[in-house]
Amino acid sequence: MHAPGTPGYGRILALDVGSKRIGVAVTDPLGITAQGLDTIQRQNKRRDLEALGQVLAKYEVREIVVGLPLRLSGAEGTQSEKMRRFADDLRAHFGLTVHLWDERWTSTEANRLLRETDLSIKKRGQAVDRMAAILILQSWMEAHADR
Repeated sequence: MHAPGTPGYGRILALDVGSKRIGVAVTDPLGITAQGLDTIQRQNKRRDLEALGQVLAKYEVREIVVGLPLRLSGAEGTQSEKMRRFADDLRAHFGLTVHLWDERWTSTEANRLLRETDLSIKKRGQAVDRMAAILILQSWMEAHADR
């Protein structure tokens, strides 16, 4: 285990940010697997940052990955700009490294995976954000496995 303040110490947190909820996932302490956490119900910027701050402290997070919604063509749109501003807010507020990561297929894949379970439609809707955050984190981890 690394000591606080040394490279490699701490976990990586992934966020699937929507207008109503923020899906949250975090790596295990060794950075091998991704696990979903409770979804954050969005209220306002101050409360959203407070809720995220509690998660960052509890899990000793060192980096954040925010899903970047791109168009199917790969082009950025209005939602992409909102996520860039959100990532800037996170950097400024918490002083952590924040990565933006292509999330084009995560919600589709999350819905597909959850359709295969017997969750009710209501519970499935609540689980999609968490599952999308897990998929964002797994995708980012796979792409950065050599770090």
